[in-house]
Formats: sequence, C-alpha cells, structure tokens
Amino acid sequence: MSAKSILYGDQARAKLKAGVDKLAKAVGTTLGPKGRNVALDKSWGAPQVVHDGVTVAKEIELEDKFENMGAQLVKDAASKTNDIAGDGTTTATVIAQALVDEGLKNISAGANPMILRKGLEKALDIAVNEIKKLSKPISNNDEKAQIATISAQSEEIGKLIAEAMSKVGNTGVITVEESKGFELELEYKEGMQFDKGYASAYFVTNPERMESVIEDPYLLVTDAKISNLQEMLPMLENFVKVSKNLVIIADDVDGEALATLVVNKIRGTFNALAIKAPGFGDRREAMLEDIAILTGATLVSEKTGRKLDSVTVEDLGRAERVISDKDNTTIVGGKGKKAEIKKRIEQIETQIEQTTSEYDKDKLKERLAKLSGGVAVINVGAATETELKEKKLRVEDAVNATKAAVEEGIVPGGGVAFLRIREALDKMKLEGEEAVGARILYSAMEKPLRLIVSNAGEDGGKVLGEIERLVKDQKNPNLGFNVLSMKYEDMVKGGIIDP
Repeated sequence: MSAKSILYGDQARAKLKAGVDKLAKAVGTTLGPKGRNVALDKSWGAPQVVHDGVTVAKEIELEDKFENMGAQLVKDAASKTNDIAGDGTTTATVIAQALVDEGLKNISAGANPMILRKGLEKALDIAVNEIKKLSKPISNNDEKAQIATISAQSEEIGKLIAEAMSKVGNTGVITVEESKGFELELEYKEGMQFDKGYASAYFVTNPERMESVIEDPYLLVTDAKISNLQEMLPMLENFVKVSKNLVIIADDVDGEALATLVVNKIRGTFNALAIKAPGFGDRREAMLEDIAILTGATLVSEKTGRKLDSVTVEDLGRAERVISDKDNTTIVGGKGKKAEIKKRIEQIETQIEQTTSEYDKDKLKERLAKLSGGVAVINVGAATETELKEKKLRVEDAVNATKAAVEEGIVPGGGVAFLRIREALDKMKLEGEEAVGARILYSAMEKPLRLIVSNAGEDGGKVLGEIERLVKDQKNPNLGFNVLSMKYEDMVKGGIIDP
C-alpha cells in the first residue's frame, strides 16, 4: 500500500483553491456570446474544439493530486448542473469558484467554516426563491427560439429547435444525431421515450456519454422475468443468422441471463441491450403493448399463452435505433404498422374519455403523448469531424436549455438575474459570521456578469457600476449590458434571456 500525503490548514486550502482556479479559468473562457472556444487534445485523431463548459471540465486532470482534488469538486458541481438542467455549466463553475475564493479568504481570516456555511445556506434559500419570483413562463415559439439561439450561439439552430418543439410538444422527444451531410436537418419519426434505462453499465457503447446505442435492432418485448436464456436458445441461434443487434425489454433481466448477454456482447457474438420494462402492474403491461405495436413486435406474455420457449425471430419488433442511458430509453423509427399505431392511439383516446379517475386520465394522457408525439431527430452535418463534434454539443446544450426554460420559465440574461438576487440578499437580517456567510453568496452573484463582460473585452467592474446606476435611475430591474451591441438595454425586450 502506497504512503499517503497529508496537508492541513492554509497549505491544504491553498492547494484546493489552485485546482479550482485552474479549472474555472479554462471553463470560464467559454462564457457569454463573445466567449472563446477551447481545444481539447485527444490521444487519437484531431483535437476537439468545444464551447461547452462541462465538456472542458471533464477533460481536466491536474498533475498535482491536491490541486486535482479542488478541480474535481468544481467538476462535480458542473456535472450535476448538466445532469439536472442540461446547460448552464459554465455559470455554475464560475459561481462555485467565487464561493470557494470568498469562503477561503474568510476562513483564513479566522471565521468558523460551519457558521459560514449556515449563513450561506440561508442566503441560498433566499436566492432560489428570488429566481422563482423573477421567472416568467415561456409564452410563444419566438421565446423558445431565443433561448436555443443564445445557448447554441446560432440563429439557425435556435429556429430549428423551436420548430422541433412545436411539432413534438414541449415534453416531446428530440434526439441529436450526426449526419454525413454538411447541413442541419430536421426529421420526424415514429418513436417514444420511457423512464427506464439499461440493466447493466456493461451494455454502454458510448463511454463518454454513458449511453448504449443500438442501430437497426430487433426488439423482444415481454412481461416475463428472464433469469436464464436456456429456453430462448433456439430463437437466439436463428437470430444470429439475420442480425447481431438485439434489444430485450422485459419485466426484469438478471442472474445468468444478464451475465450471458453481457459476455456475448463483449465477445462480439451479438450486440445486446437489456432494458427493464417501464411502469408498474397493469400500466406496465399496457406500456409493453404500446412498445410492441410501435415496433411491430408480438408481446410475449403468459396471459396470451406465450412463453419464452415459443419465441421466434418473427415475433421480434424492429426500429431504426434504440438509445438507452441509466435512466431513460428512446426508441427512434419504430417499424410497426401505421394502421395498428393509429388504432392504438384511438383506443387510448377512448379510454381517456371514459375514465372517471383523474390519476388514470393523467397516466393515459402520458401514454398517448409517448405514442402519438413521435421523435424529432436533428441531424447535424459539418465539413470536418472537429466541427461536427463541436456543433453537435452546442445543439444538445440548446435542446436542454430550451426544455429547461419551458419547464421552469425564463429570467433576464447576461448575468442580470444574479444582480437581482443580490438585492434580495441585501435585505437579510443576519448577525456575526452567519452574515459573513451570506455576503459570500452576495459577492459571488456578480461574477457571471463580470466574466461575460470581460470576455467581450470590456471592464466588468465599470459595466457593473453603470448597470446599478441605470437600474436605480430608470426603475427597470431588467436593464443589463448587451455585449453584442455593446449597449445598455432591457435584456428581456432585447431577447437576452436565460432558462
């Protein structure tokens, strides 16, 4: 066992801060419409050029292990933001750095970290409530396009995402794919998404995104629990003659069956993906029937007199693609008969009309949306592999940002919303070191605006002072600095909004 190095006090804090600063400096350069791109060296192929905070953060591993610990703390904050909101990772990193910076200054000056934390948490509650008060619901397609445009820094991408959302609905499924062409294209396909992911991380085909993507798969849909593949062997022997891509959606896949599928995938015998069926009880059965109809599969169920040993290749459904992560699965391009899908949709609509339970009605509407909404596919094309990767990341971020805006609403952009939080924090009545903790958050709230402005080549402190003066004079809390036009204006009216 190797010996451990241990640091204490100011020495430990200085190392952690150095790591935080190094990561935040690299990530922060991408913030704002005039932020820069970052080139990431790859062990193979061309370097990856990105304009996405979390992608930059994920690549950073520092040589000094203590500094690296500091970098990992902020990297975790960026990743959590990405998981929950899908965008805003650079802003989260900038604020995290500011909190660390101010916090460590106060601790070095003798403040008690636990009391600072109490004050910081109280201030955080105020900040979250203030953001909720500032938030306005999205009212039209233009606002969706504005959010997507700001996130992707491309009007073309913004309009395309707004069009996709108007077609599949605000909660509809939008996937982003790489295209062999040069342009952005939008197409609609039969498909659905449900909230169950792969049964094992060993099925992952894209380690960077922790996704399993199976192209042109056959799908076995069953309500049985599969613990042993012995009874399915005749079908599997015939299956490998026609395809190597198999997706199993079952009540559960575990034990020997799961191990066998994983081993066969690793060996390359066939490309398997096992997914647990969505829903519970009767709803699980209904969802499985929906999936079977969408893909043209026969639902293998003991209720219909079918056992796993009776399955043939003809019972399997088809799709263009199945994408699964640890939480969700998306079926794109289900190849079921359109007439059967239409009939199923009409059947669910009838059930909605006839049911008296509000809960049942909501669940039926959920199923109807999944089955009838389809999937919008944005195909991203580019002249080079480097451009393609960068463009695809921007489109994915913009889709996530727009969905977050639809769900939670919009606030003034350009760092202005954080300035309004400061006003609410100013009114807090705290004493002693708790008040100092609250001031740490107060100070951090100006950092996003300062960095957006300095990335545009202007003095952040000077612009901040002018905004505060104008807000006071004109009594307009939405006033900010547009770094594209280099003018002070109402951010909401100017279409500069954040989710």
